Order: sequence, then structure tokens, then C-alpha cells
Amino acid sequence: MKKLLMLVVTGFICLGAYAQSTAAKPGFFNSYGKDWIQSKNYLLLTLIQQNSQVMSLLKNDAELSKLAEKKRKDLVNSITDCKDATCFTGSVKFTDDEIKQVSSKLTALCKPGSALEQLVKTELIPSYAYSLYKTTSPAELLVKAWEQDAAGINYTIEVYGEGKKPNYPLIDSISFNTKARRYNTLLFDFNQTLAAEIKNSHLFFEPAMRAALLYLQINERQDPANYEPMAQTVNKAAVEHIKTTTWSKYPYSVILIPGAGPDEPEVALSAEGMLRCRLAVQEYRDGRAPFIMPSGGKVHPYKTKFCEAEEMKTYMVNVLHVPEYAIIMEPHARHTTTNMRNGVRLMYKYGIPADKPGLVVTDKSQTNAILVMAARCEKELKFVPYKLGKHLSDTEVEFFAVSEAMQINVYEPLDPQ
Repeated sequence: MKKLLMLVVTGFICLGAYAQSTAAKPGFFNSYGKDWIQSKNYLLLTLIQQNSQVMSLLKNDAELSKLAEKKRKDLVNSITDCKDATCFTGSVKFTDDEIKQVSSKLTALCKPGSALEQLVKTELIPSYAYSLYKTTSPAELLVKAWEQDAAGINYTIEVYGEGKKPNYPLIDSISFNTKARRYNTLLFDFNQTLAAEIKNSHLFFEPAMRAALLYLQINERQDPANYEPMAQTVNKAAVEHIKTTTWSKYPYSVILIPGAGPDEPEVALSAEGMLRCRLAVQEYRDGRAPFIMPSGGKVHPYKTKFCEAEEMKTYMVNVLHVPEYAIIMEPHARHTTTNMRNGVRLMYKYGIPADKPGLVVTDKSQTNAILVMAARCEKELKFVPYKLGKHLSDTEVEFFAVSEAMQINVYEPLDPQ
């Protein structure tokens, strides 16, 4: 009996150690397939499309099959019935009742040992993309992930189809005048095109998801896909160098530089951006960290062609003569909050030690803002994607990685993950 008890206790200890070891390494799930924009925004739905067993389960369910047919018919009927913009967009969005209906059905289908439960355990949980939902049941997490993806699809259609104000309207707004008469014509053409493309679809979520992605495309908002796959392109040299880096030689893992976008459309790199680069390079040459991480996407001014991270990298390589292998580009962040979050994400994804602090180097005013930024993060992201360390100087503050940074933010579809 004692031996049996010892075996059971040992088993639980091993399971606990396994859970801790897997929880310590978020962000390594990168099986996104071909569509970076879709997978970064709606990962659960992408995983379903990639899993033949799960697809078969959902397609063959009578209730979900009926919903799929309804969504196709709603779209087709809008072509003849709709006279205004909200009718066209409303025909593809999910209703609250539809979201609840799917949630109930997924709960019933996610049985122990089912293909859905295996998808949650082997792919959804390791991705950390839904890490805010602290649940004990795979079915509960599945439902939370579905509801997040559905809400994100509706939000994207509202912003880039209906013209709803995004969180930052000066940089993220719709490209069209929704009040113009010709906009209704565009929406008619949109739904007609979409109906032809999804006529053979049998998954209940595909019409709405394809609509959201197409709205991003016609607004020329392909930002999540920019430079991907980065580990094989703009960050290839750095990723290779990470593999041979002796981390014990450095007090910090990376030097993170938040971007500073210019106000003029034809200016590639602002004066403030140059100065921040020079501050960071001084720290790099002093041996504080083996890598510099310029962070910032194509943000300021509205629909600029210049990427902050890319321009900072070019400046550091060509003007300050920093080797390319020492620079990790983070070209998607649109705010200081996401400079920090995305920096942490790349640390996890590229195997940079998460227990070693990073160093943010920037000007005094932005340093002061970062020191009190937690409340803004909670408001905009619903979590704080880093932990601050010591405030070393007017231009330097330490930070540590936290796994919550991998959480998708579907209310920022231009930089969700």
C-alpha cells in the first residue's frame, strides 16, 4: 500500500513538474500556415481549418451545419435585399445569439478524448494566445477562445467596413468615406464577391472571417503579415547569432528601442528616432547586451510607407556600423504599450532567456511614461505584458518578460499577436 501511495504521489509531482516546464516556455507555437493575418487575429479558427478531424466533426454536426447554411444564405440575400451599409455588413457579422449557440455546441462537442479536446491541449494551450483565460477545463478555454475570435471578427468588420472609430483613429481608421453614395456600391460589390468565394464553404465561421480579412485587405491593412516569416528574413542573422550567444557575459538580454514616428509623410526616420538609436548603441558598445531591438511598425503618419523598426535598423547598420546580426527587428508595434509587449514576444519566440532582464533605452519623457504605463496597459490590453525592474537613469529602465504577452488582442487587428 505504501509503495502504491508513493507511486501516486510521484506521478503527481512529475505531472506538476511537466506543467511548470511547459508553462515556462510560451510562444514557440508558430504553425501559422500561409495566412499570417488570419492566424495572428483568429488562431483558434485557423487551427480548426488545419485539423481535418475537427473540421469533420464541425461540418457533420447538424446544428452547426444549419448555421453555416444560414450564414451563406444571409450573405447571398444581402445582394438583393440590402439598401444601406449596415445591412451589407450586418449580413456577415455574428449575432449575439449565434455566438452563444456556437459556445453551447462547442461545450457539448469538446468531450474527453475528442479531437476538439486534443486540439485545445496540444495546440491552443501551448500557443499561450488565450492565456488570460485561467480555466480548468479544455471546453471552457475552447469557448473563451471562440468568443474572442468571434468578437474580433465583428470588431474588424465594424471598424473597416462600417467606419467605427478604432482605439487610435488618427492612425488606424477606415480608408473610405462611409457617407458617400458610392460606398454602398462598394459594399454591394464586396458582398457579391465574397458570396462567390465562399459558396462551397461548410464551416459556420468562414463567411464572417473571410469578410473581416477582406475588409482589412481592401483598406490596405496587411500590417500583421509585414516581414513575415521574420526569423527567415529580416531577423535571420540575429536568430542564427542567438544560438551561439553566451548569455552569461551580459547583464541584459536585449536593448529595446521604442520607435518615434515622424509627422511628415516623406520623412523615413525622425530626429527623435535617431537619438534613441544612438543612446542604445552606446549601451551595446559598452557590453550591456548582445542584441538591440528597434520596435515600431508603419504607424505615423496615417498609412505611412515607412516602418519605424526597419528605418532604425538601417540607420544603425549604415550610419552607426552595428553588425546586422546584433539587431532584432520588431516591425509591428503601434504604441509604446505594444513596443514592450512585442519585444517580450520575440524574446520568447527566439529563445532569448526570459529570466534575464531586458533594458529599455529611450528619451527621458518616454522613460517617465513607461514607468507609469501599467494602468494604460490594463485599459488597452487588459493586462501588463512585462514586469519593470530598476529605473537606472533618465533614459534606462529594466524589464522582465511575462508569458501573458503572448495573448492575442483582437481589438487591434493591425497588430494582434
